[in-house]
Amino acid sequence: MMDMNSRNQYLYSLICNNGGYHLKSKKQKSKILDQYCQNTGQNRKYIIRKIRNGNYIVQERKRKNGKQRKRKSFYDRHVVSALIRCWEIFDYPCGQRLESLLSNEIDRLRKDKELICFDIIAEKLKKITARTIDEKLKPHKEKEKLKRFYNYKNNPLLYQKIPVKLSIDWNRAEIGNIQIDLVEHCGQSNYGEYLHTLSTTDIATGWWEGSAQLTRSLQTTINSIKKVRGRYPISWSAIHTDNDSAFINWQLHYYTQKEKLEFSRSRPYHKNDNCFVEQKNSTHVRRCVGHYRYDSEQELNLLNSLYANELRLFKNFFQPVIKLISKERIGGHIKRKYDKPKTPYQRMIEDSNIDEKTKEKLKRVYESLNPAQLKRDIDSKLKLLKKIYDAKQQHSKVEKINNSKINTVTFLNCTTDPISVT
Repeated sequence: MMDMNSRNQYLYSLICNNGGYHLKSKKQKSKILDQYCQNTGQNRKYIIRKIRNGNYIVQERKRKNGKQRKRKSFYDRHVVSALIRCWEIFDYPCGQRLESLLSNEIDRLRKDKELICFDIIAEKLKKITARTIDEKLKPHKEKEKLKRFYNYKNNPLLYQKIPVKLSIDWNRAEIGNIQIDLVEHCGQSNYGEYLHTLSTTDIATGWWEGSAQLTRSLQTTINSIKKVRGRYPISWSAIHTDNDSAFINWQLHYYTQKEKLEFSRSRPYHKNDNCFVEQKNSTHVRRCVGHYRYDSEQELNLLNSLYANELRLFKNFFQPVIKLISKERIGGHIKRKYDKPKTPYQRMIEDSNIDEKTKEKLKRVYESLNPAQLKRDIDSKLKLLKKIYDAKQQHSKVEKINNSKINTVTFLNCTTDPISVT
């Protein structure tokens, strides 16, 4: 790529050669513009305005020794270091907000010895504009962002031991590859303890199992994994998680080695690497349970009862799944091919790698089920869950009102009557 001076020199050579640009015909001018725009990629209208104004003429200013003269920076590195210090003190505001703070708070910071600098630097900080602040802080913001998101890891050695696997790396026809994720039920605030749903799915068949847990501690998560694994009609061969600390820990790593399970993880901040279970989080958990905050023992028991009985049976035996067969990019469009919709139960029956005993058990379970009754049971449990949540919310409102009344009475009793003061 050419820089600005090179493009101006190239334009100047095209215009000045062969008798000049302005003396040529319209077709000849058009050819010159076509040649320049094709080689540089610049906009045609912009070049026409540039030629009319004469902005393509290069006038290099050089010193006597032949070196190009550089413009001196008014805000040097000493000012920038003081600016970064102020930016960190005021909790990383934008340029417009920091400009108003600097003009008023520089003297206070120097007085409290939070900012140590010369008077000249302090005066420059008071005069600096918002645009210049953003320009000077831009490289430092990029460093802070990288430091915040990528540098810190709880177990850097463990992250190296667990390989990264993308969604395209999976053999989607091989059963036993399980993706795992935690779904939070914290509502609008993640303060305190609240319920989590451990969501798991088999990549090949789409079979889903879930379990609710009150905390996201290491032992609780491993117990939920063991509980969910016992419900699967097939044996596990590999598990895949995201980079959550509830999964990336030495306890789960030891468990996978003991059980001879392949353990892999997603790339940081790439949810599509865990796309199969992420889809189940939406269709099987969020769509049924919602986005409310669940944090009580009643809600925990009810969710576990729902996951272990009606919901898993209804989703696995009577909810068809459409699998992606191939994906091809044609020009600017992506052409996708899908297979026929089949339930996870049907895919397991058709899989030749599953033994006949397991298939017979699944058939007996399938024949004993009534989908309409399952749906009614699911709806009744979800209504009960909503009643428990509403009662909990009403109780918390009453407690807040009572506490506010007690505080008001206490305040009035402690207030001295101004008339009685002598």
